[in-house]
Amino acid sequence: MTARKFSLYDIEQFIREAGAERITEDAVLGLEKEIEDLAEKIANGAIRYAGHAGRSKLIRMEDVLLTDKHSHYPGPDAADHRSPANFRRNARTTNPASSIER
Repeated sequence: MTARKFSLYDIEQFIREAGAERITEDAVLGLEKEIEDLAEKIANGAIRYAGHAGRSKLIRMEDVLLTDKHSHYPGPDAADHRSPANFRRNARTTNPASSIER
């Protein structure tokens, strides 16, 4: 048996604070698994961003935040993410063809 990473009591309290009055043990265990999976994805992403920044041993908050912003899970602010198609061009960008002198 592996050691618990999160307290089942705390997970149950999160569910209660969300408004549930009654909770099954399966619900608590299921949420524990989902939280563990999500935490592992974020930690791995933060390690990857820190390595890209040249830091192999130090994980900073910005590494975690970058992982959250670029992850593929629907986080609380998932609607705030913009697709590349929505980015506007820089106002100083010119059309290369228009800069040719005639």
